[in-house]
Amino acid sequence: MRKGVLAGACLLAVAAAGTALVVLTEGGSTGVAAQSAALVPATAPITKQDLVDTKTVEGSLTYSGERQVASGKAGTVTWVPEEGSIIKRGRSLLKIDREPVVLMYGKLPLYRPLEQGIDDGPDVEQLERNLRALGYDDFTVDDHFSYATYLAVLEWQEDRGLPETGRVDASQVVFLPSAVRVTEAKAAVGARTAPGQQALTVSGLRRLVHVDLDTGDQSLARKGAKVEVELPGGETMAGKITSVGTVAKSAQDGTTIDVDITLAKTPKTRLDQAPVEVELISERSEDVLAVPVEALLALREGGFGVEVVEGARTRLVPVKVGAFGGGMVEITGEGLTEGMKVGVPSE
Repeated sequence: MRKGVLAGACLLAVAAAGTALVVLTEGGSTGVAAQSAALVPATAPITKQDLVDTKTVEGSLTYSGERQVASGKAGTVTWVPEEGSIIKRGRSLLKIDREPVVLMYGKLPLYRPLEQGIDDGPDVEQLERNLRALGYDDFTVDDHFSYATYLAVLEWQEDRGLPETGRVDASQVVFLPSAVRVTEAKAAVGARTAPGQQALTVSGLRRLVHVDLDTGDQSLARKGAKVEVELPGGETMAGKITSVGTVAKSAQDGTTIDVDITLAKTPKTRLDQAPVEVELISERSEDVLAVPVEALLALREGGFGVEVVEGARTRLVPVKVGAFGGGMVEITGEGLTEGMKVGVPSE
């Protein structure tokens, strides 16, 4: 597709420059056109440089790790946090019938009630680590729910205004990996809720850029690759691709994959979400011969050439095209060297 568009552009460039299109002869030799000095085209030098092929795509500034928090019991919602609130360990995610649903840190969800008599397990240790971090420490942190653990739970429940049962279940605690930011409150104060009903959308605290990348451009996205991000207001910031999805999703104009980018520093904007532009780098070619893209001529036999200008004469040299970047294109061709002049459309 790119070469087809480029070929058309090159033909237009030739017409604009007022030069003759010289094509290869049937024997494959290079045709030579002797022209008067008045017809010698505008020129540009062949340079030796690094070329970086880039593409700018649209993305959005957001937060990492978005997830849903569900209600753990039936009742009436009596308090929800404001959107944008930061909830840390031991604080309330919401309240149902005036009783808090408390955030604790952990990778395991609360998949069973935790109480005396249950089998040992990592979920018990996870609870005990949180109790210890919250100041309840008269027990051994291990995978066993001991009587000392039971007493610590009773003390915690009393302090939090929860029913003092010594038993912890999903009506009281939600385990999440770390502190969260409230993205959306889905449960309104006064609304009835039930176990499993979505109550909040939360995210991590780390800012990131998310791109729904067209699957046709997936070669541009490599995990660990550096990118440039233009934020609202024109601020430019370095970033690095930290996640590339492997499953294509349907989109309005085709299919996309998820690409997440970590920024080198925290942006100043306070917007929760904002559109950004991301410059992706697909290829870097070092120390190559390059000419302006408009110097390329489409050959009748196919492929491209450049018009080498030597004094009052010009000759066409067929070239192979390599990387593109910054309006320049990599070329290789017989006899071409740095510093030679090639024809370009005159302004």
